[in-house]
Amino acid sequence: MDRPKERADAARNRQAILTAARRLFAEEGAEAATMDRIAAAAGVAKGTLFHRFGSRAGLLHELVAEGALELMEAVRSGPPPLGPGAPAGERLLAFFDAMARLVTDDIEISVAYMAIPPHPRAEEIHTFWFTHLTALLREVRPDLDAEVMAALLMAPLGGDLVARMTRAGQQDRLLNSLRDLVQSVINPPA
Repeated sequence: MDRPKERADAARNRQAILTAARRLFAEEGAEAATMDRIAAAAGVAKGTLFHRFGSRAGLLHELVAEGALELMEAVRSGPPPLGPGAPAGERLLAFFDAMARLVTDDIEISVAYMAIPPHPRAEEIHTFWFTHLTALLREVRPDLDAEVMAALLMAPLGGDLVARMTRAGQQDRLLNSLRDLVQSVINPPA
């Protein structure tokens, strides 16, 4: 996201808030990470937090957008296999590995985010993912309905199973199964 040049103290406060929020969400869960607690943990006034982000939803939007926009940039111009230059199947696997980690590494933020109105750029971001996946699926499996398959492959990442397994300490099991699912689409059994 393009931002105007920040003052040094504003940039420090922003980073302190984002770091504190990530830590509190991870340690205490989505419900316990209140704006009061985040402001205190960041060492800023609650007014600074609201001035900067407007609301809890605004803070969650910022936390989610950071990773989503970084992943978009990596897909556009990062090194292979996530970025251009690798075969479509490898790119699909790399994308789902990265996307699943984005969701599960900050599961409490992901859970809280699902309960608020969409990010202002959500449609743009989701269209990017969908277009990327559809193009890769068309390349690797021209016999499939790439649009439906892209939607089906993305659907589990927004579901309860991801939160339940991650919270239960089964993130690796989940990530391996998601990888197996994508692999089964790329290389179906003969």
